[in-house]
Amino acid sequence: MYRNLEAELARRGITRAELAKVLGINIATMSEKLNYNGRLKLSEAQTIRDELFPDHTVDYLFATERTA
Repeated sequence: MYRNLEAELARRGITRAELAKVLGINIATMSEKLNYNGRLKLSEAQTIRDELFPDHTVDYLFATERTA
């Protein structure tokens, strides 16, 4: 789970369905990628950052307990 990403999604009222649409995948796949660290590709993380959170770094958005 990416706590910073989840917090930013909530702050901006962005749903997982909207997030999935940015990546062109279905919501079930998006949820799986968010719930299990390591399933999200770097290119997908960069796309999320570029499209929705250009004011944040990839490191911040996708920090995990291991990297925090």
